[in-house]
Amino acid sequence: MIETSITAGTGVNASRMVAPGLLCFGLIGFMVTIWMALIEAPSMGDDWNAPESYRILFIHVPFAWVSFSGFALLFGGSLAWYLKRSDTGWRLAITGAQLGLLYSLGVLISGPIWGAAEWGVPWDFQDVRLNSFAILGGIALFVALGEMNSEDTEQQRDLLSSVGIFGFGLVPLTYMATRWWQERHPGPLIGGGGEDSGVDPSIFLIWMIGAASMQILFVGQAMMTMRLLKTEEELENLLTTMEENT
Repeated sequence: MIETSITAGTGVNASRMVAPGLLCFGLIGFMVTIWMALIEAPSMGDDWNAPESYRILFIHVPFAWVSFSGFALLFGGSLAWYLKRSDTGWRLAITGAQLGLLYSLGVLISGPIWGAAEWGVPWDFQDVRLNSFAILGGIALFVALGEMNSEDTEQQRDLLSSVGIFGFGLVPLTYMATRWWQERHPGPLIGGGGEDSGVDPSIFLIWMIGAASMQILFVGQAMMTMRLLKTEEELENLLTTMEENT
């Protein structure tokens, strides 16, 4: 029993050390991405209306890619709760909602900044990619705020998880939007198969460094958020038990 307890404690301590390490590593990579975007990235030609403003895309694009990891966690966790009544699945869904909201905000802030400079307008309400992604961010916001500001009941969990499940249907629509409807948003540059597909290797490298760094940061944030939610749940159960015994 003593050896088992020691082994379990060692595993918990190791897990607690991993998340901060991932956060530090991801933040360093994120700062390197910003430095490379400002210093190392090539300049664009005169065919762009605001050639230098494109540098913000080196964080905009990774924000967008990694945000889908949050929506995937929201979907998977919501399914786990809805089908199996898994508390771990519920914590996973809330973690996905919170992080999906965080990274989608990064997209929805950086994108209009570039759009205002390059297009002359920050938003296009006729563009399917832009508006479907904004709805995804709204779904993450609804779930995150719903969990924070309502009583934790099975009915409330069912409602929020159903929103997370059905809302995930917008992910493939958002991903394919620029392939099916080419409005103002740029078309696919990587693996798109069109005439405009392809990207400069140096730009691609910075994008990959940014995406990898943000994904590492995301994993660290997810681990810490899951642990925080579990601790909150344990404290609530402890307080409930103490109240029942008094």
